[in-house]
Parts: sequence; C-alpha cells; structure tokens
Amino acid sequence: MFFYKIEGEVPNTATEEDNRKARKLEAHKIAIRTTEFNSRTGDTYCFVSLISDEVATICIITKCVVDPVSLAKKYASFVGITLLSSYVSEITLNSMRSLLNTANRYDYIEDDDEIMAQFDLDKICGRFSQGIDFGENLVNENQSKNELVLRADKYLMNGTLLPELERIYIGRKLPHSYGHPVHYMIETDDFETRREVYRILLDALYANGRLSSRRYAFLDIKPGKYYSRLAYETLYKISDGGSVVIRYLADDDTEDEQTVSGERDTIENICEMAKLFRNRVLTVICLPRECKQAKSVFYEYLDTMTFVELCEDFVEYDRAAEYLRALARDNHIRSDKKLFKKLEVGRGYLATELQTIFTAWYNNKLKSAVYPQYKELSAVSQNVVKSAPKGSAYDELDDMIGLCEAKRVIKKAINYYKMQKLYEEKGVKRDHPAMHMIFSGNPGTAKTTVARLFARIMRENGLVSKGQLIEVGRGDLVGKYVGWTAPAIQAKFKAASGGVLFIDEAYSLVDDRDGSFGDEAINTIVQEMENHRADVVVIFAGYPDKMEGFLAKNPGLRSRIAFHVPFADYTSGELCEIAQLISRKNGMTLHPDATKKLEAVFEIAKKQSDFGNGRYVRNVFEQAKMNQANRLTERNFDTITAADVTTITADDIVLPTVKKAECRIGFC
Repeated sequence: MFFYKIEGEVPNTATEEDNRKARKLEAHKIAIRTTEFNSRTGDTYCFVSLISDEVATICIITKCVVDPVSLAKKYASFVGITLLSSYVSEITLNSMRSLLNTANRYDYIEDDDEIMAQFDLDKICGRFSQGIDFGENLVNENQSKNELVLRADKYLMNGTLLPELERIYIGRKLPHSYGHPVHYMIETDDFETRREVYRILLDALYANGRLSSRRYAFLDIKPGKYYSRLAYETLYKISDGGSVVIRYLADDDTEDEQTVSGERDTIENICEMAKLFRNRVLTVICLPRECKQAKSVFYEYLDTMTFVELCEDFVEYDRAAEYLRALARDNHIRSDKKLFKKLEVGRGYLATELQTIFTAWYNNKLKSAVYPQYKELSAVSQNVVKSAPKGSAYDELDDMIGLCEAKRVIKKAINYYKMQKLYEEKGVKRDHPAMHMIFSGNPGTAKTTVARLFARIMRENGLVSKGQLIEVGRGDLVGKYVGWTAPAIQAKFKAASGGVLFIDEAYSLVDDRDGSFGDEAINTIVQEMENHRADVVVIFAGYPDKMEGFLAKNPGLRSRIAFHVPFADYTSGELCEIAQLISRKNGMTLHPDATKKLEAVFEIAKKQSDFGNGRYVRNVFEQAKMNQANRLTERNFDTITAADVTTITADDIVLPTVKKAECRIGFC
C-alpha cells in the first residue's frame, strides 16, 4: 500500500470579503466531486487535505503502483482545482491519518473513518484497532553505492553485508519490483548497529528497484507480548510494496527455553504472514547473536523462504587498530598509543566493543588534550562501582523467591569484578581475576536459572564482552575414544569466550573411576580455566554431597574456584510463593484454601528423598490444572464463569503419597 502527498500552487479566486464563505462552499463542492471520482475504483482514494495560502495539499491512498503526479493532476482537474506546480512525496501511515483528519475537519471529505475502513486501516490503528504497536519510517532516496559501502564499513560486516550489497547492485536497475528472491536476518546485540544495517540494506534495495515503496514498518517482539493473527495480517497488507522489520528483543534465549516456547504462537503468526506476502513485502528479522533457539524457531516456520544472514565480524588486532584510527579521523583528533592499549593480540573484537574502547579514550583525550582545564575532574566510574548492579537480569535475580545466600555471594562476585575494572581504568596494572564458581544445591533449587541470569548480569554491567551462557554436561566434554576429550573441551571454551561455561552435574565427569577419560577431562578443564581466565567464567554445578569429592579429584581445581554459591532447599512458605508466581504467569489464581492445602502438600513432600523443590511445585501446579479441567467437565458448560476457569481450588490439589520405608527380611 502506498501513501502520497502532493503539494501544488493554486490561484486564489476568493476575495477577502467572502473568503470564508467561498472556501466553505468550495470545500463542499470538492467533497461531492471527490466521492464521485473515487467511486470508480476501490483500490485508490484521492482527496484534498487542505487549501491554504494558495497551496493545495492533495493525498493519495492506493493499493497498487501508480504515477502519483499524473493521478493527482487528473483528480485536481476533476474536482475543479488548477495545479500550477506540484511536488510529490511518499509519506507514512501516521502522516496520512493526520492529513485525513485535517480533510475531515475542513469538510473536504465526508468521513475519515469510512476511508480508513475502506482500506482496512482501521484494523491496525484508530478507535477499533487491534492495538498493534509498530513504527514506520522511509528509506533514503538517491543513495549511491559508494555512500552505502562507506556506511556499511563502519559496522564491520565485511563478511556478509558488503557481499550482499555487491549482489544487490549486480545488473541493471529494474523498472519495478518483481518480488523478493531472498529476505534477511540480521544478528547483532547492538541497537545502533541493527538499525543502521537494515537502513543500509533497504536504501540499497530501493535504489535498485527491488522495493516499490520507500515506507517500512518496524515491530518489536517482547517476551510476553502477543498480537492476533489479524493484526499481523493487516500490518503486512499496509506494507505491500515495502518492508516489515521484525525486531526480536529478548536478551539471550539460552537462559530460558520456556520464554522461546511461549513466543512460538507470536513467531508462527509472523512467519505465516511473511510467507503469505513473501513476494509483495520484504521481511527483515533482527535477532541478538545468542538467540539460537529463537532463530531455529523462525527457520522452522519459514522453511520455504530463503534468508541472507548478516552477522558482525570478529576482527583481530590489526583490523581493530585500523578501525580505531578511522574513528579518530572521523572525529578530527589524532590517535595515540593509549587508544590501542586495551587491544589484545589474538582476541576478536566486534564493532560495538571497539566503539566502547574509542569512546572511553576520546573522553579522556578531550579532558587531557583538548580541554585540559577539566583534567582533574574524575569520571563517574567510582559511583558506578558503588551502585547496585544494573539491568533486567539483576532485577529478575533480586525478585526470585528465596536464594538469600546465593544472591549475596553473586553480588559480592560482581562488585569484586567491577573493582578490578575500575583499577584498570585508573591505569593500575592487574592480573585478570579468576571468577570461576561452584553452584551447589539439591534438584530444583534454580542453579541453572541463576547461572543464566548471572551471565546476563555480567553482560549488562559490561563485565564480560559477550555474556553468552554455554551449557554442557559429561556427554559434551568426555570423548568416546582416546584423543577426543581435549579438543571437545577446548571447543567449548572457545564457544564460551567472553561469557560463561556452565558444567552441570560436574562430578559425572570423573565417573567414579581413576584413570578414565573423565580424569583427562578434568585435567584439560583446569588447563583451559587458566588459559581463559581473562575471558571465560566457569560455573560447576551439582548436588552438595557430590561436589566435594569432585573438587578433591584434582589439586589444582579447588584453588581456581573463587566463589562457592550455596543453593538451599526452599521452605514451605517459599514454595507457596513460587506456586503463586507460576499461577500468575499462567493467568490463573490460587484460592486461599488451595494455598493452605499446598502448605500441607509441601511439608509432606519435603520429607521425601527425591523431593524436587521448584520442579516439584511446577509438577503440582500442572497436575492441579488437569484436575481442574476434569472437575469442570462434570458441570453444565453454561454455568461455568471466567473465574471458574482461572481459579485453582483446594479440590484440584492432591496430597502426595508418603513412601514407606522398604522392609527387608534377613541379615544386614
């Protein structure tokens, strides 16, 4: 769909005395003629928005490709307006709504709501809309290939973006778009990089006739946010000829498989529309680099479409230094040795990391060289160190039920690491501190969940470069044959570079046998922990009674563990709070009698040897939902209320069966 605004000079035929009366009469005539002109087709609507100061504003809403200037002149002539000149521009839906409203206010049209409904625009905006929250913008016109390449070079995507620009510019510019042979997936964590990359891409496609419309819509997908299929369908309909940019805003879906699972309906609806409009609307999907699960879900539903993946390059020392010099030149300041001081040989850098390094150096350069009168004023780093950790992940950890000791030790670890960063900024040479940890606790005490949050906290506070969490077990580290184990472990450490390596049930590595492949695994892990002490945090997790034997297996292992994080069993009260939380997340409530019964359930269950803490709570809740469904099926459907459907009662909760001690006859 296309929205055009045509502005043209018109002669002023009304005198000052009858100006207001004449304009009102003229507007009424134009409204009648506008209705007659547009009655010929349902795919296009032309109208006058305003005539003022000898300038007429004519607008066009159309579902098909038209020559807006020619159509505007034809319409103007029909309604009795003489256009002496004309300037056409494509506009957004929001701008068109405003112009429709103006036309309605000055009586140039009869009803703006009817026009919105005629083109289904009322389904996505207005009083009776689906309420989908999206934005719009226009691609740049007349961008040359050289200009786009220079813009692209600032974001270090030479391996993917530059080759795609070359493909776009191959051959002659087509007179109009024939469809989209490929769509795009941009993988980056940085907002500015993401936005600029899809702008560069869309500018290039429009310049080469691959897009008919300059207008593109962008839609953010946030965890827990859901829109109907109709809303997505309308968004794609109004974007016909242009583009839709889907921005997936989860930080890192490795920390919560249920988050991605909960987004499946949303992703499926989007993908259904992307496939339906594949040749009429270009789809650009933006994902954080570590959202591997979400990416796989998108591809699962987009199996018949072809996507070009655009990813940031990791550049090493020489290319990173060249990039920093270019930033200094762009800011008209001379580079010096301090600019490259934080670069490490053999390490890869993303553009966002290099921009952070440059910004810190540039700010110091301004104070020390350009404006030396501010040299003695300190930065806010000290206040940052003293402040509480920031970010949504820390808030999530803080809001978790129980885990008081675990929260205390993790905050202590974060503060320690922040102080090391401050020392470095002050020019104090330091060795990189070991941040490796032991998470010990019984099943269901949230060890894995906290590890995932810890990785995000480290990233959100700038304490690690990437902040991804790599989860592994014995099967991922211990090889079947001699010589397989060490390379497997080295590969996992490389994948975790800049983030966290989480080894669950770590004691399973030793396998209760001396001299096994597990011993080779422990020895290799200890060596890799030392080799990667600057860029990988290792977390070993497992049951308390087994972790001590695991640490005793290698003398060098215990000394490299900086923090021991205990995860205590939940109390019955805390388990009830978890049940309330799970209930709210599922859109349900627990009746007070149900909560009381849960306390009794948890008191009994806690005495069992195989009690699962938080996992047990979820199992009880799922069983209660099934019992509720079974209970409601026995009632008259017409008498069931919304409250009945969303309330768990005491009858839905079953007391657990107490396992009796096994009696044996005979001698011990």
